[in-house]
Amino acid sequence: MPTGDLLVVSNPANWSLPLENVTVVSARDYLIPGNWNSGDYARVFNLCRSYSYQSLGYYVSLLAEARGQRAIPSVATLGDFRSQRIAHALGAEIDALMQTALRSVEGKSFSLAVYFGQSLDPNMRRLANQLYHLFPAPLLEVRFNRQERWTIASAKPIALSAIDGEERETIRNFAETYFRKRHRIARPKQRYVYDMAILVDPDEKSPPSDKKALERFAKAAREMDFYVEMIRPQDMDRIAEFDALFIRQTTAVDHVTYRLSRLAHAEGLVVIDDPWSILRSANKIYLAESLARAKLPTPHTEILTKEDLRGDRLDRLPIPLVLKIPDGSFSRGVMKVESRQDLEESLKEMLKDSDLIIAQEFVPSEYDWRIGVLDHQPLYACKYFMAKGHWQIYNWSAGKPSGVTGRCQTVHVETAPPKVVDLACRAARLIGDGFYGVDIKQVGERVMVIEVNDNPSIDSGIEDAVLGMELYRRVARSFRRRIEQARG
Repeated sequence: MPTGDLLVVSNPANWSLPLENVTVVSARDYLIPGNWNSGDYARVFNLCRSYSYQSLGYYVSLLAEARGQRAIPSVATLGDFRSQRIAHALGAEIDALMQTALRSVEGKSFSLAVYFGQSLDPNMRRLANQLYHLFPAPLLEVRFNRQERWTIASAKPIALSAIDGEERETIRNFAETYFRKRHRIARPKQRYVYDMAILVDPDEKSPPSDKKALERFAKAAREMDFYVEMIRPQDMDRIAEFDALFIRQTTAVDHVTYRLSRLAHAEGLVVIDDPWSILRSANKIYLAESLARAKLPTPHTEILTKEDLRGDRLDRLPIPLVLKIPDGSFSRGVMKVESRQDLEESLKEMLKDSDLIIAQEFVPSEYDWRIGVLDHQPLYACKYFMAKGHWQIYNWSAGKPSGVTGRCQTVHVETAPPKVVDLACRAARLIGDGFYGVDIKQVGERVMVIEVNDNPSIDSGIEDAVLGMELYRRVARSFRRRIEQARG
C-alpha cells in the first residue's frame, strides 16, 4: 500500500517546510521516465507554476494518472478550470452557503483564495472548504460575480510563485494541517493492493445495511485485497486517500452523499453509487420519462402540477391512485387516495414541497419483487411482502417496530420468473451500470416496473439469504474489476 504523497513544484527551493509522509520534487525530475512512479506514492499534489495545455504542470497531472497515481488537480479538473459554464454550474451545488458567506461583501465582484481547503479569512473557511471539494486543487482562486445573487464566475489554480512571502508561512501551516489530517488514521501492517472507504452513518434509523452486513462487505473486500475503512460524512476531506468508495448511507441529491459521490468520482475513485445513478434514480419524474421512452411496462402514470387543480384533469384520473413526491424513498412521500376529494386535498398539500407530483395507478398485490442488479446482471431476487394491514412494504405509522415492514423471502435468481428478472435488468440499464434494486410488481401475467433504486438494501439474513458471503464477494469483485479496468 502506498506510504506517502508527492508534492510536485516548479522549484523545490520555494517550498522549504518539511511535511510528514510528503516528498517534495521538481516537475522536471518527476517527468523523467522511470522516476517517482513507484507504488509507494499514490497521490501527486501538483503545485506547478502553470497548468495550461501542454505545460509542465499539465503533464505532471497527465503522467500521474498514466502511472496509476492520483493527481490533484486531475486532468479533468484542469479542464473544468477552462470552462466558465462548468464553474458556474458547479457553484449551484453550494448556492446557500455561498450567499450566506458573501452577504456582507460589497460590490459586484469578489475573489477568494483557497489554500489546501482553507482561507486566510476565518469568515470564509466553510466556503473555502466546499470550494476545494468542487475544484480539488491545492492552491485555488475563485472569482464571484453578483447580479441578483452571487454566482461563481471562474475558478483557476494559483501558482506557488504568485503568493507573496507574508502569506507563505500561513499557507505552509495550512498544508501541514492538511497532510497531518490525511494521515491521522494508522494503517495496518499488512499491505493491501487497494484502499476502500465504506460510507456509513451510525445514527441513521433505516440504513441500507445492518452492522453484520457491513462486516461481511468489509470481509469480502479484504479477500479481494482491499484495505477497508468505515468513514462518515465528516471525513469528506480524506476521500482522496482511497481507491474506491462504497456508499452505505441513504442517498439523496440535496445531501452530503451526493456531494461526496461527486467529489470521489472527480478524484478518480470507483464509486458505488456514482453521482449520475443517484441523480437519475432519486427522481421519479426522470424514471417515469425514461421508462415510458423505453416502452417498459409500468402502472399507468401521470405527472401533475398546480395547474391541474384548476382544470378537469383530476376528474378523469382513475381512483384509487398513489401520489408520490419525485424524490421520496423507502415508501416516504407516498400517499394513497381513494376519493376525488382526497385526491385534491392530498395533491394541494404535496405541491407545497414540489412543483411536480407523480400520480400512479394503484395496483394491489401481496408482495413486490426486488431484483438486485449489479453490472447489468441479476444478483439476488427477493419478495417483499406488504406490512401487516397495510398496502405498502413499509408502514411508518405502525405502533410497534415489528409492524413497520412485512416479511421477506429471498429465492434463487434462476427460480424467479424470467420475465421479472429480464424486465428488472432492462430497467436498471436506464440508470447505469452500477448496483440497483429494481422493484417489480407482478399481478397474474402482468409485470410492471415500480421503481429503480440506487443504494439498495442489503441486510444480513434477507437479501443474502441465498448467496451468503458470495453476494458480498461479487460486489467486492466488481470494485476490483472496475479499478483495474480504469487503470488498464
